[in-house]
Amino acid sequence: MGKNKDVREAVEKELTFDPLVDATDITVMNLNGDVALNGTVASYPQCLEATAATQRVDGVKNVHNHLEVVLPLGDFRDDAMLTTAANNALALNVTVPDGVEATANDGNVTLTGTVKYGPQRAAAEQAVAGLTGVRNIRDYIEIAYDADATDVDILVQDALDRWALIPDDSDVKADTRGNTVTLTGHVRTWAEHDAVIDAAWMASGVSDVNDVLTVTG
Repeated sequence: MGKNKDVREAVEKELTFDPLVDATDITVMNLNGDVALNGTVASYPQCLEATAATQRVDGVKNVHNHLEVVLPLGDFRDDAMLTTAANNALALNVTVPDGVEATANDGNVTLTGTVKYGPQRAAAEQAVAGLTGVRNIRDYIEIAYDADATDVDILVQDALDRWALIPDDSDVKADTRGNTVTLTGHVRTWAEHDAVIDAAWMASGVSDVNDVLTVTG
């Protein structure tokens, strides 16, 4: 019970400490490192940052973000206005290829189109995430490139060997089936976890990453 309380209190303090999050209406629950965030925040970036802040806390193994974005009245944008703003943001981002489009419905932005690399899809999300009026992003962008399983495994493993965040004795493994990479093994921190995920997404043709990594803390 004591350890659960310590993790919960540490997450609450981190959320309060983070200047990008208003934690007033956030409730934290913890069970053996599985942390759930409930309540409301005023913007989509705050929702994302709440997860990032929680992952920084020692002892957190999984984060279940159930926060709802409740926009202040002045931040509401009608569907047509938000759709136009989102497509303009995509067009202005040189990392996002032509053909990626956005549509908005009650603050929910849906992204469609095709890209070649996972980081291009992530760039599209980032391009619209900070727009006023966004409550959530639904990413249906497809990756149109056939992955060679052997090549992807080697590329990801080589990347992990190079990256400073991943220790030499890491037991993380990448296994590719079709265009899906499954990552297994143990990482010490969420920073290591995210580095492994990023390495997998950088390989050409990867359309999905199955995260079975264990964060030991």
